Amino acid sequence: MAENAGTSGTTSNNGNSVGFKEQDQLLPIANVGRIMKQILPPNAKISKEAKETMQECASEFISFVTGETSEKCKKERRKTVNGDDICWALATLGLDDYAVPLKRYLLRYRELEGEHKPAANHDKVAIVDNCNVED
Repeated sequence: MAENAGTSGTTSNNGNSVGFKEQDQLLPIANVGRIMKQILPPNAKISKEAKETMQECASEFISFVTGETSEKCKKERRKTVNGDDICWALATLGLDDYAVPLKRYLLRYRELEGEHKPAANHDKVAIVDNCNVED
């Protein structure tokens, strides 16, 4: 797992050649540790191995969802991935427990962003109907 996190990698999970170190493809360990600490009691300790395991799991999860999203955008001949695409990918992958709250968050975020934009931009309405999930 994390034993060779700092070594140079030449292939990705699907066998494609890449020019990145494995560590460059992972979330920063300090950020992972900070997120883990937020949910634990103040006096709890987190081992380096636990942080590395979560780092790899979270990074793999992000790659998994992003890969599905990227394929959708390629098929639709689009170069930009958006929140609706992520929501769609989560639902498509059977991760409705994540898709539903993300859809709600995305709607609320867009509502709040609309309040902070100049009046000229209020005619642009963002809809998340593409998520294909139930509220």
